[in-house]
Amino acid sequence: MLEQLKQQVYEANLKLVEYNLVLFTWGNVSAIDRESGLVVIKPSGVDYSKLTADDMVVMNLDGEKVEGRLNPSSDTPTHLELYRRFPEIGGVAHTHSTFAVSFAQAASDIPAYGTTHADFAFGSIPCTRDLTKEEIEGDYELNTGKVIAECFESRGIDYNAVPAVLVRSHGPFTWGKDGFDAAKNSAILEEVAKMAYLSKTMDAQPANEHIQHKHYFRKHGANAYYGQK
Repeated sequence: MLEQLKQQVYEANLKLVEYNLVLFTWGNVSAIDRESGLVVIKPSGVDYSKLTADDMVVMNLDGEKVEGRLNPSSDTPTHLELYRRFPEIGGVAHTHSTFAVSFAQAASDIPAYGTTHADFAFGSIPCTRDLTKEEIEGDYELNTGKVIAECFESRGIDYNAVPAVLVRSHGPFTWGKDGFDAAKNSAILEEVAKMAYLSKTMDAQPANEHIQHKHYFRKHGANAYYGQK
C-alpha cells in the first residue's frame, strides 16, 4: 500500500540526517496522499541508520493505523492535525535543530532580519503560546497540533506563506508540498534561525517591509520572476 509514498517518506527522513538537523531519533517526516486521505510517517524511536522504506507506517486522518508492523512516531497526532487544519500541505517535518529550538525555548518569534528570511517566509516565523496543564496532561501531541493551528488562525498568518512554526519550549515544525519539501524547509528554517540569532546579538533591527515584500514576492505568487519558468 502506497509503496511509492513510503519510499519518498523514507528518503525525506534521511534528508534530515543529511542536512544535519537531527541526532539519534530526534525527528520525523510524514507525507499525505490526499486522494485516499492516508498519511505515511516514520516509526517511533527507530534510528535513521536502521530505517527502511518498509518500516514506514500508514495512518488515516482519524489516527488509526492502516498498515505497518511498528508503532508510528509519537508526534503522529500533531502531523495529522496539521493535515486536517492546513488542507493544502502535502508533507510535515519535525526536528530539534539547535537554533530553531533556541528561539522556541526563548518563546520568541524569528524576526525577518533580511532577505534570506524574506525569500523563505512572509514575515516572522511565529512561536506558539504555552500549552496549558490540561492540554499537556490530556492529548498532548494532538493539542500541540491544535495550538499550532490556533497560532496561525488567531494571528492571521497564511500557512502557505509561512511554512514553519516554533512550538514554545519544544521546537520547530515545517511543512510543504511533500515530505522532501517539508525537510528542505526545516533546513532553511534552521539556517534562518542561526542568522537571526547572530543578528540579534549585534542588536540588528528587522528589515524594512519594502525589502521583505520585494524578496518574498519575487519568489512566490503570480508575479514571481526568480528562477526558470
